[in-house]
Formats: sequence, structure tokens, C-alpha cells
Amino acid sequence: MTFAQRLLDWYTNNARNLPWRFNPSAYKTWVSEIMLQQTQVETVIPYFKRWMEEFPDIHALAFADEQVVLSAWEGLGYYRRAHNLHRAAQQVVQELGGELPRTRNALKRLPGVGDYTAGAIASIAFGEDVPAVDGNVRRVLARYFDVSLPARSTQGERLFWKLAQEHLPAGKAGDYNQALMELGALICTPKNPHCKLCPINQTCQAFLLGLQDQRPVVLPKKKVPHLTVTAAVIQRDERVLLSQRPPGGLLAGLWEFPGGTLEKGDAGLPACLQREIREELGVEINVGQPFGRYQHAYTHFKITLHAFLCRLAPGVEPRGMEGQALVWAKAATLPDYPMGKVDRLIARRLIGEDEHETLSG
Repeated sequence: MTFAQRLLDWYTNNARNLPWRFNPSAYKTWVSEIMLQQTQVETVIPYFKRWMEEFPDIHALAFADEQVVLSAWEGLGYYRRAHNLHRAAQQVVQELGGELPRTRNALKRLPGVGDYTAGAIASIAFGEDVPAVDGNVRRVLARYFDVSLPARSTQGERLFWKLAQEHLPAGKAGDYNQALMELGALICTPKNPHCKLCPINQTCQAFLLGLQDQRPVVLPKKKVPHLTVTAAVIQRDERVLLSQRPPGGLLAGLWEFPGGTLEKGDAGLPACLQREIREELGVEINVGQPFGRYQHAYTHFKITLHAFLCRLAPGVEPRGMEGQALVWAKAATLPDYPMGKVDRLIARRLIGEDEHETLSG
């Protein structure tokens, strides 16, 4: 029995009952694959269900307001994915009559769709005989074929795609790709893989050589920078000031409590916050009591954010010096503004929903 057939037989009996596999459609496959980029299945499931209730088809998504889309995405992180889904839906509706492209090469022309996502959608939704190599697939192939090349190297990546293509069974690419992903998620896990339960263990080269814990080969990670950040909770007449982040870049289009990064020349956290508000909003503030210390990790850096209760001088009106939108929001309306995780935690504390002062992860 071939490598692929063993995988397919195992998948037939062990595939998880995931919501995007129930009454499947190209739209569901596309949305789920974008959500699953860098995010665990268990985290995605409730978001996917709510998304389908709010945007049941590509037309509903295309015509939705961006702020509504961002609110539906809030908490999943990597917000560029939400922007790309929205932009791609608009592109498909405007240029392609609302029908997703059916081939890998055509799908790659959509915002946010790379080699893996295009291969997954094309094979699962449209039956195109193309591979899809993600982290799970890479790990299975690295162990089964005992690949000693660094997994993320150019040579290693090229070899994984070649191996995935060579063993792809014609007419069954969708199930084959999902079987590889499923095996990596459930059996061939990053740590402590369940090799004795694996359907391909009798011919897995790394397992036979006792090298499964050394595959795939991973290069040492670079040190992640750490930044100290401040945020101003500026209150006036039972309202609090929010600033909208610019389009493009980190947390694009989301709302935040204004502030910025501590610099070497700052005399301390209050001085940093006063400088940032002066630069961002063109006003002076009085920095009051601390309102919490929050820790969070982004893709390429980590932050410790210090929030402070602040006041403006009487008669002073802030303005977005870089053109960003500002709003004085009542505490009860804060849930209506899509925010990143740290700002949401500050907002929840303001309205009494969350008394915790730290956030990690």
C-alpha cells in the first residue's frame, strides 16, 4: 500500500468533524483557511461559526462595512487577514461575478492568498491536483522522508513541495492534503508525537532511525525585541478618547487609547506619554494614576504597556496630527469599536467587565 493510500484510509476514519467540512463550499474553505493561518483550530471554530452567521456568503462580506468586519475578527489577531478577506471578497464580486477562482494560480492573485492557501482551496474546493504545504504537512514529510535540510530554508521548502507533489494521488488531492494536515495536527505533533498510533510508522524513516524528535530541522530563533509602551486613558464628561490606527501596518483600522513607545530621551513613563500625546494630538495632558500594566506578544516583538488615567486642560481640543480619526466615546459604547487585545482589556476595565491588570500571550 502506498504512502498516500495509507494516509487516505486513516483520514477516512479519523477526520475531525469541523464546521467548514459540514456542507462544504468554496467560500467556507477560503474563510477557514485564512482564519487557520497561524491560529489553532480550537480557537478558529467559534469565530468561523459567528462569521458565517454574519457573512453567510461572499456578497455579504463584500458589502459589509470594514469596521463590522474588524469587529467580527476581533480577538483572532493578525488583522491583515481580515482586511485581505474583505478586499478579496470585493474583488471577486466586482471582477469575477462573485465566484472564487478555481485554480491555484488564479487564487494567488487574491489579497492574502499565498502558495499554501491557494493549493488548499484549489484542491479541497475545486479538486485541482495540487499540493498544499503548511507547518503540519512540512513536519510529516520531514519525518517520513527524514529530511535533514532546515525546514524553512529555500532548499528545504522546495524539497517539501516536490515530495508533496510526487506522492499526490490523482483525483484525490483535497483529501490527501487534508490527511497530511490532520496527521500533523493529531498524531505527528511538534513535541511528543504519537508514533505508535501513526498509520505510516512502518515506513517512516525518522521513526525507524529514532530521529523523530530531531525532525524537522529548525534553525535557532532570533531574539525578539521588547518595547515599553504607554497609553493615555483621557477622560472628559464621562467619555474617553479613542484614536483610530491608520490603514496599513499593525492593527490597521482598529481603535486604541493613544500613546506610544518609550524612547531613550524620555525622563520616565509620564514624560513619554506627554510627548507622544503632544506629537499625536497636539495637546498637553496631565498624567494621573496608573491604570494597569499589560504584556503582549506580536509576531516580531513583545510589549509591556503602561496605561494611565489622564486629563486635558480645560478648553483644549485634541486633533489627529497625522490625520487619524478621533472619537469621544461613552464607556457603554466601547464594545462597538474594534480593538486589539491590550486596548480591549483596558476598555473592559473601564466598563467594569474585567478587573485584571495584566495580559500575557
